Amino acid sequence: MKIGFLDIEWVDVLDVLLLAFLLYQIYYLVKGTIASRIFLGYLLVYLLFLVAKAVGLELLTTILGYFISVGALALIIIFQQEIRRFLLIIGKSTNVANSRLFRRWIGQPEVAEPATPLRPIVDACKAMAAEFTGGLVVVGKNDELEKFIQSGDALDAIISKRLLLSIAGQYSPLRDGAVIITDGRVRAARCILPVSDNDELSTTTGFRHRAALGISEVTDAAAVAISEETGRISLAIDGELFPNLSSSELEERLRVYLFEPARARKREGGKDTPVT
Repeated sequence: MKIGFLDIEWVDVLDVLLLAFLLYQIYYLVKGTIASRIFLGYLLVYLLFLVAKAVGLELLTTILGYFISVGALALIIIFQQEIRRFLLIIGKSTNVANSRLFRRWIGQPEVAEPATPLRPIVDACKAMAAEFTGGLVVVGKNDELEKFIQSGDALDAIISKRLLLSIAGQYSPLRDGAVIITDGRVRAARCILPVSDNDELSTTTGFRHRAALGISEVTDAAAVAISEETGRISLAIDGELFPNLSSSELEERLRVYLFEPARARKREGGKDTPVT
């Protein structure tokens, strides 16, 4: 196709569309944050460099040229959190490493269904909510959580309601931090989790809920947070926080996310109303 003096091929159209999509994703990640203002400032400096070069201001062009030459490295350093979030979104959306074809191709055995019983976890969360006892329980799926397990006190115990309640008890030395459960075992307590830096969260969102959201952003684990003030149960999955769940809703969402295939999760996804 020819427009004026330009010859446009379908590859050019695809190139523009992909670039527009990439720029939109970058804008979506940095909008409303201080990073967006930094990025705008960098663009203004670059425009000033182009104007100075066109006009012939040699001294200003030389000074700005030194700044622009290290611009790529500076952007990587400044936007390291945003780049990390972008790569995590891509990795979690494709999820190639967990596909059967990929595992068969590299000769790895398929991952067996998780053996984590949900009933004692749900019963413990229900009891904590009824007693207004704060708690944070992380249930692993496929991703490795060893780094977070090592930040706490190792337990390696069988999952039970009484164990989880004793950990969350008012006078328990293990009540601070998170309990991490993987492969049907309580692996550790008093674990430190990454805190979400999502600027769209309400200012009333507590530290416990931000930690639950943070672990769900960087791994595929599900995190249950029980509010000490309201007794409400919230669930964080894939960087989304679902508040004020009943015990039956909590069990159903955990079962669908941890055990059922992706098709079932998509059917359930239409009912979700995450908090942002």
